[in-house]
Amino acid sequence: MAKGRLSADMKDVERPSHRAEAGRWLRLKREAAGLTQRELAEKVGALYYTYISQVELGQGKIIPERWSAWAEALDVHPRIFSMKMLQSYEPYAYKMIFGDEEI
Repeated sequence: MAKGRLSADMKDVERPSHRAEAGRWLRLKREAAGLTQRELAEKVGALYYTYISQVELGQGKIIPERWSAWAEALDVHPRIFSMKMLQSYEPYAYKMIFGDEEI
């Protein structure tokens, strides 16, 4: 594929806005848990607390292998956390699996 061009399959994908939505949800959960970004970073095993900021701003994402650590740190049921991440990071896969079910 030529540099700077997207395939026709990718033209309607809105990943940044979905990541920003996940970031807002994560920030609310962190604040509800009474954690600072630094404290959350320690709980989830992140090397730098700035990673938490990047995720909350929608500029980064959490890999699925770390979802359970985040769910535990934020006191969110792992299934709910996983569904929210899937809905935000992979909205088309989420819709194929769960239809229009909201979390």
